[in-house]
Amino acid sequence: MSSLATHDSPAFSSSAAKPVTRPGISPEEQAVREDLAAAYRLVALHGWDDLIFTHLSVRVPGTNHFLINPYGLLFEEITASSLVKIDVDGNAVEESPYGVNPAGFVIHSALHMAREDAHCVMHLHTVQGQAVAAQQHGLLPITQTAMELTGDVAYHDFEGIATDPAERERLVADMGDKHTMILRNHGTLTVGETVSDAWMRLYVLERACEAQIAALAGGTPLNPAPEGTAEKTAAIANAGLTAVGRALAWPALRRKLDRVDPSYRD
Repeated sequence: MSSLATHDSPAFSSSAAKPVTRPGISPEEQAVREDLAAAYRLVALHGWDDLIFTHLSVRVPGTNHFLINPYGLLFEEITASSLVKIDVDGNAVEESPYGVNPAGFVIHSALHMAREDAHCVMHLHTVQGQAVAAQQHGLLPITQTAMELTGDVAYHDFEGIATDPAERERLVADMGDKHTMILRNHGTLTVGETVSDAWMRLYVLERACEAQIAALAGGTPLNPAPEGTAEKTAAIANAGLTAVGRALAWPALRRKLDRVDPSYRD
């Protein structure tokens, strides 16, 4: 993981185009709308979506309102304008032709409200994420990718489908000050100050889970990392992941989407 944070070349501009201007929506809100819609499209492109289920959410800057997917749309269909603005209880706060799934926001709302830095929350049900969540030992430090998350992975025991608001307190306690979580028997979750931050952590977590399942399926003994290297790797990653993600990786992903299908910005 490089600690490079900036670059002077025009090729490393923040995105391929400026956010769309819409009546009644501030430039700041439109920017996070486009980032969140981009994240939904990227989840679909990576094959990490689960039909219409799971959620990615982000706080509308300067408010206690949040943006979330319209319930019933595939992630590949989501656009900036179709995102629904809701309150902390998952209720729509403005007119929208789309509905939301309030029960699906229980996990998200707990972290949004408890953590000042949890402006964005991402939760998935990938095959590899569920597989690691079903393993007693959790995420193993057997690859560089997994070691980048050393000391920053929390665990929350399964309590059934997350529809009970009472679970919020236990979820928040289990999360503590960490940024990634394995929801046991369930899936993966990350938080971040920005969509980019949450996405980069999600990418690393999902890749680590995928590699772990592949390694364990090989049927041969695993090679343990030398003592201390997991912590060393995490320290380097912590110093660079956010900066590199914001300055380089996320803009590159936005440019990719603009080439593949820019309709996410609509």
